[in-house]
Amino acid sequence: MAQGHQASGIQAGRLAASDIAENFADLHPAYETHEAMVAADRCYFCHDAPCMTACPTSIDIPQFIREIQGGHPESAARTILDQNILGGMCARVCPTETLCEQVCVREVAEGKPVEIGRLQRYATDALMARGVHPFDRAEPTGKRIAVVGAGPAGLSAAHRLAMLGHDVELFEGQPKAGGLNEFGIAAYKSTNDFAAAEVDWLLQIGGITVTYGKTLGGDLNLEQLKSDYDAVFLSIGLGGVNALRAEGEDLAGVADAVDFIAKLRQSDDLSTLPVGRDVVVIGGGMTAVDAAVQSKLLGAENVTIAYRRDQSAMGASRFEQDLAATKGVKLMFNVMPKAVLGTSSAEEIELERTEIKEGRVTGTGETLRLKADQVFKAIGQTLEGQPEAVELSGGKIKVDAQGKTSVSGVWAGGDCASGGEDLTVTAVAEGRDAAMDIHQSLMG
Repeated sequence: MAQGHQASGIQAGRLAASDIAENFADLHPAYETHEAMVAADRCYFCHDAPCMTACPTSIDIPQFIREIQGGHPESAARTILDQNILGGMCARVCPTETLCEQVCVREVAEGKPVEIGRLQRYATDALMARGVHPFDRAEPTGKRIAVVGAGPAGLSAAHRLAMLGHDVELFEGQPKAGGLNEFGIAAYKSTNDFAAAEVDWLLQIGGITVTYGKTLGGDLNLEQLKSDYDAVFLSIGLGGVNALRAEGEDLAGVADAVDFIAKLRQSDDLSTLPVGRDVVVIGGGMTAVDAAVQSKLLGAENVTIAYRRDQSAMGASRFEQDLAATKGVKLMFNVMPKAVLGTSSAEEIELERTEIKEGRVTGTGETLRLKADQVFKAIGQTLEGQPEAVELSGGKIKVDAQGKTSVSGVWAGGDCASGGEDLTVTAVAEGRDAAMDIHQSLMG
């Protein structure tokens, strides 16, 4: 009988624990001091820097790089964290290649940008290593705010509100805070339990009480929250996963990619995590790439990403696509799932080739089959558990530019809210800006 990566079905231990540990090492190792200095020296310190405009949190990038160049990484960290309190995680997971680094003058002129993300990590890691918090709370205002959801938007809002002197009650349904930073990011992007460490560091501001195991629509009621608190901020994320709408979707071996990534992130021993020999991931975003790459790193023999449009339309950045390819993942374009085939569990998947007609994906009738003992759905998430009172737009909670919802006294931000991209850095900006608007509203 075949063993290891060649074993059929969904199996654990396809690779030795030492090989898996090596596979899941830090994707971008931290800079040593000399490396950071050399990287900082490449910055032109542009006036009206395009990198600042491209950053959703508007970090003063030339300023913090200048502070690193001057030998003051902790001052650089404060410059970063003043705008983005989760700057440490964003330095690890933010798609800098499509944001600040894409518009870097060095990138435009030479094809090699200043490595802004790694410099940001160098600075924030230096400050966090000291265990100090760079901000102090203002005098107590006597106001109490409920924040529902401890993901990036909720944590950002809670921190800013606490810093402004308000008391914050942060409610989280999961047993840990962090949201997608804790449960939804590829393990090789955030090693050594960094997400949890960053939450602990953030809470040093004081004035934030975290209550776990409580969700909106379950233990929490919006009307009651409005009655008990001076303001409410919703950052409940997207809890649902879109269906394949393909025959055989209910077979064993068909699973949600987000659940797979969450289990992987919470595993103490990745060698015990089962994975298929032939894995097919349906989708084209970051979640699809994370699920596919990690399947390969766990020892899957064949891993394929199947996306219904062409490569240029793929949600994952070109860097992420190239990363998947270098790890041995096959990328297929213009195909969509038609059926998952098998007796009691998945054995094959039938895909139909597609074309775009009048802007819509249409099947051509031509099909092909791939071996697939494990199929992951990564075709987008949907809003669940939102209060009936709030108005929706495009399947998300409708908010204005300041994060106000249609319900008085209630704000929202992050993936659950309409507007920005579903990125950690965007969620942080939305939480911060909503907090400032809540403060202004409460304090006149």
